[in-house]
Amino acid sequence: MARQGHLSVHGADDDAHYIGRMRVLNDADEVAAAAGEDLGVSEWVEISQERIDAFADATGDHQWIHVDPEKAAGGPFGTTIAHGYLTLSMVPLLGAQVFAFAGEGAKINYGLNKVRFPAPVPVDSRVRARVQLAEVTEIPSGQQVILRYAIEIDGGKKPACVAETVVLLLAP
Repeated sequence: MARQGHLSVHGADDDAHYIGRMRVLNDADEVAAAAGEDLGVSEWVEISQERIDAFADATGDHQWIHVDPEKAAGGPFGTTIAHGYLTLSMVPLLGAQVFAFAGEGAKINYGLNKVRFPAPVPVDSRVRARVQLAEVTEIPSGQQVILRYAIEIDGGKKPACVAETVVLLLAP
């Protein structure tokens, strides 16, 4: 049976008790009980031009809106912006600041259900992740977990990325 929830949006006053507190889920019962809960918010991480350039080199995506500050200054965003997939690739780093699945069983990235990039991330912006354990389904080999991420931009009105990741927690 699946348990579900919806990602809550918090204001700055609500964030104080979420930031910097790692949520450790120690076993399958704790994971199941956390379905629908907001797990927390990561620290802010700066998206520098060096990070953008390294991602461009790793992926071969050297579009000028990402890597040419001079040309990008006259473009639609007034500066270079992070690749959408760079923003998505921040999920493991930011998520690891928010929660951990303890235990000896393997944790496998199974895929993504939904990904959208509602707002661009300008160079030198700071981003953070707000994470919810949205759904837990028991499977023969353990649990399938759906996590909802909202990658927020410091001072932004819309998130840079919203994504549902699917993780398999295999029994040891």
